Amino acid sequence: MSTLFISDLHLDASQPEIGDQFLQFLTNEARQADALYILGDLFESWVGDDDPDPYYAKMKQALRSLVDRGVPVFFMCGNRDFMIGELFAAETGACILPDPYILDIHDQQVILSHGDALCTDDLEYQAVRKMTRNPEWQKMMLAKSLPERQAFAAEARKKSQAYAKVSQEISDVNQAAVVRLLADKNVMTLLHGHTHRPAVHRFTVGERPARRIVLGDWYTQGSVVRWSKSGPQLCKLPR
Repeated sequence: MSTLFISDLHLDASQPEIGDQFLQFLTNEARQADALYILGDLFESWVGDDDPDPYYAKMKQALRSLVDRGVPVFFMCGNRDFMIGELFAAETGACILPDPYILDIHDQQVILSHGDALCTDDLEYQAVRKMTRNPEWQKMMLAKSLPERQAFAAEARKKSQAYAKVSQEISDVNQAAVVRLLADKNVMTLLHGHTHRPAVHRFTVGERPARRIVLGDWYTQGSVVRWSKSGPQLCKLPR
């Protein structure tokens, strides 16, 4: 069996084909997995665990069903669903991981990350990220009414769509930041999402071989890393 890694599904009722493929994935391949790791942006937006959105409730129940069948689910927040908290974990049975997180798998170590913290060339985004990850800012937001938070999220999504036109180089991870992370953790494999550019990049850290595995988004097809005893495989999931 394999351990599965996915990210950047951006689940939303306005794009039901993504959710349909995700549900099929959970009820088929994921049931045979050793574990499932979701590395952020599972949802298009998340304004708090108290949101009664029925579409998101269906997705949470599907995760709960997978956990109840004995498949551990691990979740790491992304830049769209960083407000996910303890209630979500309790409802789904998922274990929430810090970012970055070092995983031991088949006698290897890998750093797991959503990836947005490594886009250090994008100074404007990093300033917003620092603000929104602040526990005091999140506490302030959660004190607002649900309609107020939903309005804020809608406006943020508009800005994000407009900002998608920024330089491709600025919005990608910074290689020097990647090398610093690997060297600091003394781990030579990084697995992340966020950039929507699936690939396996090989390079060196000092004189040591290193690799960066990037998951793709699920807008037109699925993307998964299957990690077995023979190592990781980055695969497409045709829709």
